[in-house]
Amino acid sequence: MSDTKTFLLPDLGEGLPDATIVEWSVKVGDTVRLDDTLVSMETAKAVVEVPSPVSGKVLKLAGGAGDVIVTGTMLAEFEIDPNLPQRADGQDTGHHHGGGHAPAPQAEPAAAAAKPAEAAERADSGTVVGAMQSSDAVRSEQAVAVGGVKAMPAVRALARKLGVDLSRVRATGNDGVVTNDDVKRAAADGSAKVGSAPPAAVAAPVVARAPVAEAPAASRSTLSQAGRPMRTQPPGVAVTGQPEQLKGVRRNMARVMADAHSKVVPTTLADDADINAWQPGNDITGRLVRAIVVACKTVPALNAWFDGDKLTRTLHPQVDIGIAVDTDDGLFVPALRNADVLDSRGVREAINRLRAQVEDRSIPASELSGYTISLSNFGMFAGRYATPVVVPPTVAIVAAGKGRHQMTPVMGGFESHKVIPLSLTFDHRACTGGEAARFLKAMIDDLARPN
Repeated sequence: MSDTKTFLLPDLGEGLPDATIVEWSVKVGDTVRLDDTLVSMETAKAVVEVPSPVSGKVLKLAGGAGDVIVTGTMLAEFEIDPNLPQRADGQDTGHHHGGGHAPAPQAEPAAAAAKPAEAAERADSGTVVGAMQSSDAVRSEQAVAVGGVKAMPAVRALARKLGVDLSRVRATGNDGVVTNDDVKRAAADGSAKVGSAPPAAVAAPVVARAPVAEAPAASRSTLSQAGRPMRTQPPGVAVTGQPEQLKGVRRNMARVMADAHSKVVPTTLADDADINAWQPGNDITGRLVRAIVVACKTVPALNAWFDGDKLTRTLHPQVDIGIAVDTDDGLFVPALRNADVLDSRGVREAINRLRAQVEDRSIPASELSGYTISLSNFGMFAGRYATPVVVPPTVAIVAAGKGRHQMTPVMGGFESHKVIPLSLTFDHRACTGGEAARFLKAMIDDLARPN
């Protein structure tokens, strides 16, 4: 009887309870070799390629593209081919892939004995799947050819989201690799839409179809067919849209926000910063970052982490600011490291780099955590004041609204001054109202300076 192995979805290095299938690189019946790419999985922070843990025939796959797989449940099942290379027990990464060889449970003690040494040897690796000694540094960045198209996992995920057929996208990357820009360009001009006719078929005569008068079935009216007023259906009686399961970043955002709401005791202060004295060329985000740094030095209590279970507080000597970045996929908060030692140019370059990495999903998971305080510059869209959410273990978040002009009393009359609305939410378990008020005042005073 052939040996079989059930491969359970491992923790993909971010402590998340599940991941979403982006694209399978194999199908049932295929023969795969050890460490061949098995599937691309999307987590809250990255698109990760999961390699095959064995060589053999694929017997079963869990779900299709777009399905959410819970960590620790079956991802794939294999019939092991003893004539192909297999990973020896001593090469095991120390991560539980589940299943094992069905008829050989007696091998488990030997594998267990090898794990401590392996864990010590690979303590710095920080990843969790496959033979990471040789491949984890590039596994999530390699452009893999699937269906004759070379593209990175993040590019494939973007194409799927935008409804672009990768096989019809003109590749401009090195060695014929399809890039993010290629996909966005194809989505914008509609040249590679999934399900659309190929370019040659577009020339077919369309005028042969006479315009058909479509009944306005979707239109709604408060009048009956007789022209009399009628009672309309109250909203919420029936769901007319299709429920959609949250995935990836948006799924994680829902968990994080719910967790924060259940743990933090939030209080919000709001005020306006008068920026009328600013010289031309001031970078609003750069000035906000500098003002937060000044306020953190003035009132260190808000540049801190708080452990509500142990009732301990950690004050940080450095200022790492989490910059909220809004995307179609959901909210990212990359960390602007060592903001207290960056000049205005360094701040702008770092923010541009973080935004670009978020946009193309190349940002390392390590850059999406560990910040000491947060900033949301939602005013670039709309809105004046807000009650932003403090995400533990941080204790404060600053939100900047849309700038406006208001009449300000001055000596001898009134003047129109430009102001920026500021909102500061803090965890009242860790900070006092006085500390928060002094922090906000320190920001306002710094923002009032000309440059």
